[in-house]
Amino acid sequence: MRERVGSATVAVALSVIGVYGLTSYAVSQRTRELGIRIALGAKQGDVVRLVIREGFRLALIGAAIGLPIAFAASKAIGSMLFEVTTSDALTYGGTAALLISAAMLATWIPARRAARVDPVVALKSE
Repeated sequence: MRERVGSATVAVALSVIGVYGLTSYAVSQRTRELGIRIALGAKQGDVVRLVIREGFRLALIGAAIGLPIAFAASKAIGSMLFEVTTSDALTYGGTAALLISAAMLATWIPARRAARVDPVVALKSE
């Protein structure tokens, strides 16, 4: 049991790190655009919502692609599953919800950083 919990924890941590890295890179590439948005009057909350909405959209796309693949893969490894059936909707839903929540948490830090972009610095950078 401990091995499974440890493996799951490492998997979630790696996914959070990956989403954080990807979102952070995307925000750094869009610094100029976000600076222009702020210079034109966008509030910090608007910028945070923009970045988080994009992260949420990617997390939903990942869940929509991953759930059918996981369902198909579970049929192949069904003999190795313990205390769970291969069609346990609660497990699939809980896992998807956990990973979407983790993605949202990982998106929060780059979103806050994006909201604090100084428009003058963003427009001068090239």
